[in-house]
Amino acid sequence: PGKKVLIVYAHQDPKSFNGSLLKIAVEELTKQGCSVTVSDLYAMQFEPRATRNDIVGHLHNPEAFNYGVETWEAYKRGGLSKDLVEEQKKVQEADLLIFQFPLFWFSMPAILKGWMDRVLVQGFAYDLSKSYDGGLLQDKLSLFSFTTGGSKEKYAARGDIRYLLWPMQHGIMHFCGVKVLEPHICYAPMHVSEDKRKEMLTAWTQRLKTLWKEEPIDCSPEWYFK
Repeated sequence: PGKKVLIVYAHQDPKSFNGSLLKIAVEELTKQGCSVTVSDLYAMQFEPRATRNDIVGHLHNPEAFNYGVETWEAYKRGGLSKDLVEEQKKVQEADLLIFQFPLFWFSMPAILKGWMDRVLVQGFAYDLSKSYDGGLLQDKLSLFSFTTGGSKEKYAARGDIRYLLWPMQHGIMHFCGVKVLEPHICYAPMHVSEDKRKEMLTAWTQRLKTLWKEEPIDCSPEWYFK
């Protein structure tokens, strides 16, 4: 109770299966006494592109634009654009970050990747001397909840789906010091029966009931590639 949750949601249609998963998470976590904030990226028309517009005022080096350097310098002087400051504040306050999205091309949708690129800047989420277990966002949990187009068997035939999670869970979250809970994967909701879809939604509700008792995964290469 009293925990703060940020759900970063990347689907265009509230009536979608991802929309149902979002609704369940908001209802269930609120019922537990958590305060839940949702960043609905499509509804917000969130800008996924990392550009000069993310820096307010002067550039550190106007001669050669380097996004990483410029956002780091801007963060230090309080010169990031308003939309980034708002998202960083939500991240800062959250105990748990849930990312809810459909898997696109073995990865997250561009709008969500853009959120990662723009919000998790150096100085805020990590520093080169402070990454992984020493990352700046320690004491936070994260959970990737996503749907796939293909069945579990189709993914298994090409190798473990955990391979795809390495860049997201390890390369982004773990790098920033965030602990990672087991991913929640709903396979091919579009291609299963109505009953099966209901089962998937019930399983998500059940999981959320005991979420705070879960231990984070062991963020080692073995978890992904064993």
